[in-house]
Amino acid sequence: MAHAVTVFFVCVGVIAVVAVAALLGWRHADRRADAAAWRALLEMRPIQSGSFSPAMVAGLPEPAQRYFLYTIAEGTPLRTITIIEMEGQLGRGDRNRSHFDPMQARQVLAPPHGFVWQVRAGAIRGSDAATPDISWTRFWLFGLVPVVRTSGDADHFRSAFGRTVAEAAFWTPAALLPGPNVRWEALDADSARAIVSFAGLEQSVDITVDSQGQPTSVVIARWSDVNADKVYQVQPFGGTTSDFREFGGYRLPTRIEGGNWFGTDDYFPFFKADVTSISFPDR
Repeated sequence: MAHAVTVFFVCVGVIAVVAVAALLGWRHADRRADAAAWRALLEMRPIQSGSFSPAMVAGLPEPAQRYFLYTIAEGTPLRTITIIEMEGQLGRGDRNRSHFDPMQARQVLAPPHGFVWQVRAGAIRGSDAATPDISWTRFWLFGLVPVVRTSGDADHFRSAFGRTVAEAAFWTPAALLPGPNVRWEALDADSARAIVSFAGLEQSVDITVDSQGQPTSVVIARWSDVNADKVYQVQPFGGTTSDFREFGGYRLPTRIEGGNWFGTDDYFPFFKADVTSISFPDR
């Protein structure tokens, strides 16, 4: 009897070791995928070249002109790829019942091609990412137990593209300069809309500016399933920007608050970030 009990516990131990090893290998594979996507985005061909001139935006709606003249100094080299480091809070739940965890994250952003966002928030580790071919969300509990995994889904890819375009308005304004894949429309005296086309998709982003041209809010109609029915639909997603600082000729926000249903009674700013570093890597 004692021998049988011993064998049982040995078998359980072996199974546990194998399971942990498999999970660690899976987590390592995720990290390798993050790193490969990060490198690939850094190597993307910039969608703009040369230096910024006010003449580039002279034909745009007046609020869009204000936006560019505020965010990009004349003569600044056009950079459309950036690395951002941030800290802050990441929330779960909704506006009526929520919980926030401290967050630390780093991100490469290369509109319109995509982004890789690597985050640690409380016990959660993982990444949100999009490349020209695929997008994913992969979060782990304590870096060991997979809790959220979405990849290779057309709906998720469309939603991730929305995030790429929205964040371009925050941190890579040069990526929204008018060109073959970007056009602008007037909205009102202080707002304008950029429409970005890429990979068979089209995404608009509405930017509101103050009298100086400083962006105060950014809003997209995002393809999202964050709703009561858990079905994908177009719904407002956006946030506010503040604490602008200069980074290599760009005036960029270092304080972002954003979330789903921006501008409605259901708005929940689950993302509250303070940027600690913005850099433009050389190719």
